[in-house]
Amino acid sequence: MDNTASAPDPLTTVRQQEVIQLLKQVIEPTLKNNIVSLGMVRNLRIVDDYVYLRLYIGSHQHQLETEVQTVLSPLSWCKKAYIQLCTIPSVRTTIAISSGKGGVGKSTTSVNLAIALQASGAKVGLLDADVYGPNVPQMLGLSKSEVEVINTPNGQRFLPLLAHGIKIMSVGLLTSPDHPLAWRGPVLHKIITQFINDVNWGELDYLLIDLPPGTGDAQITIVQESPICGVILVTTPQQVAVSDVRRSIHMFRQVGVPVLGIIENMSYFIGDKGEQTNIFGSGGGQKLAEELQAPLLGQVPIDPRVCTGGDTGEPLTLIEPLSTVGQVFTQIATALNATFSSFV
Repeated sequence: MDNTASAPDPLTTVRQQEVIQLLKQVIEPTLKNNIVSLGMVRNLRIVDDYVYLRLYIGSHQHQLETEVQTVLSPLSWCKKAYIQLCTIPSVRTTIAISSGKGGVGKSTTSVNLAIALQASGAKVGLLDADVYGPNVPQMLGLSKSEVEVINTPNGQRFLPLLAHGIKIMSVGLLTSPDHPLAWRGPVLHKIITQFINDVNWGELDYLLIDLPPGTGDAQITIVQESPICGVILVTTPQQVAVSDVRRSIHMFRQVGVPVLGIIENMSYFIGDKGEQTNIFGSGGGQKLAEELQAPLLGQVPIDPRVCTGGDTGEPLTLIEPLSTVGQVFTQIATALNATFSSFV
């Protein structure tokens, strides 16, 4: 078979590298890094004398389009740069919550972090994108609620439900609790893209996306199709969990989405006398943070009330914000607010 036809044209390759170097001059002021390294530029193509790219941004970053046009204007060969803006209307910052495997408390982490961010004064939405095991509705007391579809100037949109001041959307709200979810291929892709593009979120400071565990088609679709500015990785202290997280990191690096930090869940158990016991070992989260050169955002202790709160729809961070668990999530929320300056 002759593979020369599919080989990249040398001139196109040179031009693409030239465009990338120019785009690296555009700095996103909040994260203080260039838009290429932050994964905000995707699907870059050079066709004849034209540049095509997608720019994934938050609702407050539209000035970046002008900056991109400005840095590309000196290209003598470029007749025009076509920029497709990809954003979720009125949503400032979109953050993914991910884990390398199931059972590490990713959804519990997402729910409690959303509660802590809302308590800090932020406007928060939570998208439960775990299409195979959507647990967020039950954790927030919405398991029997129905989703309303409304007409908007941009067509029909899902209206998210409200729980404890947080806007919620989940595939678990659209199916029977006992109905197995076994969507595959194009159907799965369509459902996920609908959830990203067809929800009327209104104005949000944060949209948290609770990803499915692992690195399959669903995760890749969500990461590629949404303006995620970064991911928070959830792990537990033992080395096997850390190894699974490493595999998911490869997926994010391929797309260019940065890791904002690590949350180590089930970090330790607090006894009746206040003593700490490392039931699942120790050091996994810190080791991963050092490898990634990303902060260890928090170490969440084991507390039976976390499980109870998830069953009853009343997260521990909500009902007991001064508990050790509540304080850890409050600290994480404070760190995120400082990073993204959401209320400025």
